[in-house]
Amino acid sequence: MKNEPILYEKLNKIGRITFNRPDNLNSMNHEINFAFQKIIDHVKTDRELRCIVITGSGSTFCGGADFKSGFEKNSGPRLNEVLMDFYSPFLDIGNLKIPVIGAINGHAIGGGLGIALMCDIRVANSRTTLGATFTRLGLHSGMAVSYILPRLVGLAKANELLFTGRMITGEEAALMGLVNYAVDKNKVMEKAMALADEIALSAPAAVQMMKHSIYRGLDWDPVTAAEIESLYQARTFEMEDAKEGIAAMFEKRKPNFQGK
Repeated sequence: MKNEPILYEKLNKIGRITFNRPDNLNSMNHEINFAFQKIIDHVKTDRELRCIVITGSGSTFCGGADFKSGFEKNSGPRLNEVLMDFYSPFLDIGNLKIPVIGAINGHAIGGGLGIALMCDIRVANSRTTLGATFTRLGLHSGMAVSYILPRLVGLAKANELLFTGRMITGEEAALMGLVNYAVDKNKVMEKAMALADEIALSAPAAVQMMKHSIYRGLDWDPVTAAEIESLYQARTFEMEDAKEGIAAMFEKRKPNFQGK
């Protein structure tokens, strides 16, 4: 069981999902995506659950897409569909009727940050790093990151983070409203579970209706936003700058972008 890419356990009325590829920064590949979707499908059918907590094993929440897996190698006009299929299990978090808490125990980078943004409430390790680092790889963002981030931290700050690809600490994320709480790394799960327990004390139907009305009032539609992003991200994957950015990441050097 411990070798599974995703772990799931139910603690009373709280479900806990754990990314379990610590040796690979809990990065996203087809194996982890399939396992995640399977668990989300199960969670949707469990009427006893009151809240879900999502976290990572080891020292990372999720390091984003695993570029070694070759998920982006499909070329041609369907690459945007390949990207949407790749992100869809995590976008499905938004279809859960119950609240979802992201327990960001460690780094949440790129698509990993996107998963954290799909959660309703976020608790972060104050000293870890979070970042929408896509532009540093020569890429456009995916998984509705460019849609959700401005709605959490404001347009100007989101522009800064998205244009620069800068990484920030959990403490900085809390100050700008990106996460609800920034705590010591050993307290992240404790705080997340305390919030989940507090939610579980509330009337479940009322909580679910409240969640629905909140997002309906915001005209919340990250899936459509992700579909639009997938077109731009697919295009950038085909450019020389992306090839350079990804190569530079593996070679641990600064990329030399040429704008093509």
